[in-house]
Formats: sequence, C-alpha cells, structure tokens
Amino acid sequence: MHDLVIRHGTVIDGTGAAPIEADVAVTNGRIAAIGKNLPRGTEEIDARGKIVTPGFIDPHSHYDAQATWSSRITPSSWHGVTTTLIGNCGVGFAPCKEDQRDMLVKLMEGVEDIPEVVLTEGLPWNWHSFPDYLNALESRPFDMDVATQVPHAALRVYVMGKRGLAREPATQADSDAMARLAAEGIQAGALGFSTSRTINHKTKAGELIPTLQAEEAELTTIGKALKTIGAGWMQVISDFDNPEPEFAMLRRIAAASERNMAITILQRDAKPEEWRQITGWIAEANRSGVGMMGMVLTRATGILLGFEISQNPFFGRPSYMALADLPHAERIAALRNPETRARILKETIDDKTLERRVSRFDRIFPLSDPPDYEPAPEHSIAAMAARMGRDPADLAYDLLLENDGKAILYRPLSNYTEGNLNTVHDMLTHPATIVGLGDGGAHVGMLCDSSAITTMLTHWTRDRTRGAKFALPWAIRRITLDSAAAIGLHDRGVVKPGYKADLNVIDYDRLALGSPHVVYDLPAGGRRLIQKAAGYEATIVSGVPVYREGEATGALPGRLVRGAHAAPV
Repeated sequence: MHDLVIRHGTVIDGTGAAPIEADVAVTNGRIAAIGKNLPRGTEEIDARGKIVTPGFIDPHSHYDAQATWSSRITPSSWHGVTTTLIGNCGVGFAPCKEDQRDMLVKLMEGVEDIPEVVLTEGLPWNWHSFPDYLNALESRPFDMDVATQVPHAALRVYVMGKRGLAREPATQADSDAMARLAAEGIQAGALGFSTSRTINHKTKAGELIPTLQAEEAELTTIGKALKTIGAGWMQVISDFDNPEPEFAMLRRIAAASERNMAITILQRDAKPEEWRQITGWIAEANRSGVGMMGMVLTRATGILLGFEISQNPFFGRPSYMALADLPHAERIAALRNPETRARILKETIDDKTLERRVSRFDRIFPLSDPPDYEPAPEHSIAAMAARMGRDPADLAYDLLLENDGKAILYRPLSNYTEGNLNTVHDMLTHPATIVGLGDGGAHVGMLCDSSAITTMLTHWTRDRTRGAKFALPWAIRRITLDSAAAIGLHDRGVVKPGYKADLNVIDYDRLALGSPHVVYDLPAGGRRLIQKAAGYEATIVSGVPVYREGEATGALPGRLVRGAHAAPV
C-alpha cells in the first residue's frame, strides 16, 4: 500500500513531454509508480480533470529572514513552489559578528524594503558563522524545501568591517578570507555564492551596497575557491552600465571558477536592446565551455503604488511626506482634506529619479482584479485622464483613495519598453535563460512578484491576448526541471519514479491570481504585500500535502537542503 496515490490526473511530468492520463503513487517521500489502476494509498487525491505537475522551483528569493522566524514560506508556497533558493543578490545575515548585526539589518532594510523593527524583533541571531546559520534553519520545519547561498555583502562586512561597508578595495588577505568563508559555507550545504553590482541596492539612508565596486581580483579569488571544492554556482546582478567590459570581467570570473554563473537579465528603457546583446554573449560563453545563464522574470519587473504601501505618485512631495508616518486610517483622513489635497497636487518631487519612478502616469495603471500584468497603453492613468479631461495626478489621487485608501496602482519598470510583454516572451524562450527573479520575501511594501510563477501558467499558456503563448508542458518544464537542474537539485522537478515527491495538483481552468493586498503579520506587526491564487487543489512536499484548496494542512515536511543532489539512479 502506497502512502499517497493521486488518481486519474493529467500528468505533465516536467520534461516537456506530452501530457498523459495516469495515477501517481508516492511511498516514503518518493514517486514510486506512474500508471493506471495503481494499488491503493493510505491517502488518495482525486485529480480527475486536473493537471499533476512537479512542484515548482524558485531559484531567486529572499526569505533569509522570514525562514528564521516562520515555518511558512509565503507567499511562494501559495503558488505551488516546493523548493526555493534564498541568499540572492549578495545580501543575507550570515556570517555575522555580534557587533555587525546592525550593519546587515540596515542594508537589508534598504535593499529588500523590510522595516528595521521587523528584522530587529524577528531575527533570533542564533548563529555566527554561515554553517551556524544553516544549523539554525535546519532546526525549523517548513512548508517547502529551502536552499541557501553565501551572500557577498555579509562576507565583506564580516571580514573587512567598516572598510567593507565603505566599499574599500579588498586586500589579498581580505579576499583570501572571504574565499575561505564562501567555501566553508558551500561545503556546509549552501548551493552557491551571490553578489550585487547594482546601484539600486542601498540602505534606506542611501548608502550603496558594500559589493558594488568589488574588484575582479576579489571575485576571482572567491570563484577559484569554489573551483577548488568543486561545488556551488555564482549568482550576480549588475547594472551593465559599461556592458562589454563588465560582461568580459564576469566571463573571466566564471571561467576561472569553472562553476556556472547566473546573471539577472532585464530590459531597460534607456537601452531596450542591450539585454539581447548580453544574452548573446552568455550563449557564446556556453558554446566556449564557460557555464553562464541569464535569469529572467515571467512579466515586467515593476512596483505597486498605494497610500498603504511604501511608495505612491505623491511620495517625495513635502506635504505628503509630512503625513507618511501616520497610521493608515489617520493618513487617509488627512489626505481626504481638500486643503491638504490641493497642496500635495501643487507640489513636485525634487528627486527626479524618484519622480520618473512614481509619477510617470503614461506608465502607471490601475491594478485590476484579477491583475492584468500586460496592460495596454490606453489603460494608463494618463490615457484615462486625457479621455476625462482631467489632470493625471488628480485622477490618480482619487483612485488611490478608493477602498478606504487601500487601492493599488501598477508601475512596470523594466521589460515593458514597448508597452507589452513581447520582450519577456523572447527572454523566456532564449536558450541561455532560466526563470526566476520573483524576489519572494523582499520588497514587501512595493511588490509581490513571488506570484509571477503562477503568471507563467495563467498568462503565458492560457490567457494572453496581446501576443504569442506557450505550450503548457514547455512552460511547466521551465519552472520545474530547468530550474532544478540549474541550481544542482537533480532529484526533483520531474514526475518520474525515484524522484522526490514534490507535486502540484492544479485545476488549470480555475487557476487565477488574486489581487495583492496588505497584511500586518510580520514580527512587530510589520506590513507586507501578499497575493494568493485559486486553483491549486493540492501542493505536496516530500509526499505530504501541505496545502489543499489553498488552505494549509498543518503539515510541515519541508527542510533545509544541504548541497547539490544527484538524480535518482
């Protein structure tokens, strides 16, 4: 008798193969058999009319803090994710000396938009070294498996102290120490090393991330340490302001390390075709035997704007900022005052970068229910205002006061230069890319892109009306087998006997994203945006259902993943 049998489902196995009608049997956390009329299970799920897929693999999240205080890795676990990789973009909390905790907290507060009080009250700090941090994670059960990376910023602060924070060049002794610690963390179970080279990553006070201008020698020394131990990948985000020399340097580091390197790929409005050049270089590197890949999102990278969340079109205007720290109900009451409204609408934002980000009304859209992540230009606030004969800011103000001031607007930032997702289509189909960048656990007051993994199925295989779509088996492969293989977890991502029994049972016709909304469930009552989905009938981790119809079962079979895993023999 099997532990679990999923009956009569349409199995889409993660390899890209055509769907088959079959039962799936699970024993001892592994897929035991696939076929018709299998023996009974202690527990059974009727999947008639539903699809059965591997659990989804998310290679880019930031649950480094949340995983220390919560066993539920939400929102990602609400979207069929059964394995996530944290520690991306060079930020995290280990290794860390006691007198350096505040430095890492302030950095994460700015980079990942997690309030300082949440981190101060939530983090148990029951670690010092990176292996200690892994032990702390291992002591907690989860609703999915959690894998880790060693973050460069934490290494720099740990080894160099304030010199590292100030982005001073590392000496060879500094680099050697960081390399030793990176190797130690990977040998203890991390899947790789991550770093950030973008000016967008900074503290709330505006201080740049310690790794921004790390020299090639420093990164090469760390990369060679990974080569020596024969383990781990390297994850990088860069602005590519000088793309040719920057990429050439990253390629040299990847070649010296003999380890795979993943690079964030985005389309920037100022250089809309540059991403194609970079992915072309990545493909050429692969042909030459240097393992590199681009990581892409399934939709535009953007932010949400509202009076209850971190930013809105009036953020930065003096009269609004005077109200920004009020409790939400008081702030909305003040914003409804006609005199206050008139003052705010007359003011401007001095920071022109911020102004373009939050007040470009031809690129800001009402967020519909269900959310439309490919809105047409005629649905923008500017277009709506023109049809009404109104000022766009005045219209946006009214829209944001709806639903007791909890209404949300959508501002795509990258990947949306042409006002559609055709570029994202090309990114997703490029042979040198993998799917990621959902950033679950981060930017909690600005976005909720952990739901973008559901977008791969709803928008790209079923609902899209403004361009080409994908075959469902192909799309599922991209968020299962391809992602699992990229991060070295070859024991999952496929529905075949011997593989880890991480599975989803999905009512594909009913699969739909809900609207993002705010909850106050972080430590110290901290705020975050969450987003759920309908249609996930069951999510199963190690053979145990963790969610049924979107509701937690109470089971927490997820664990820390230590090191790469080989495919079943």
